[in-house]
Amino acid sequence: MGGAQRLIPPPRLERLATAVLVQRERRGDEVEDVMGLLLEHADERAGLPQERLDLALTMAVACLGENHLWQDLQLASRDELSALIGHWFPALAARNTQAMKWKKFLYKQLCEREQILICKAPSCAVCSDHGLCFEAPATVHAGPLPGTAAPPVAA
Repeated sequence: MGGAQRLIPPPRLERLATAVLVQRERRGDEVEDVMGLLLEHADERAGLPQERLDLALTMAVACLGENHLWQDLQLASRDELSALIGHWFPALAARNTQAMKWKKFLYKQLCEREQILICKAPSCAVCSDHGLCFEAPATVHAGPLPGTAAPPVAA
């Protein structure tokens, strides 16, 4: 890392809440998309390649949580998360010019990349446009994702 000092240690995947980790299997495509977005904006000087990969995975999985991203990452505050993103993903941090909540901002970036102009929810699992972002049957789902116990509701 060239002598640079890390102010905040990166959170570790195994420290995330069990409920969040369980979501990872059902929403793997979402995790991959968020992780890809983070890695596209990673600063190679921030740390080792494996550290960048681990942090991107941890943050992507934490995005599946029900709380603010900083809470799901078990950080002390949103400011800590902003500093963490500013260090590891400065190009992405620079794009958040309106200080949008980080989870919402990340999903908004994914929506814009897919040319969906407005995300309706901070988490793809609860968004009515989920099928536009991820391959899904031509139905609108109320509740659980495809492949879970609840049947889809016709569009």
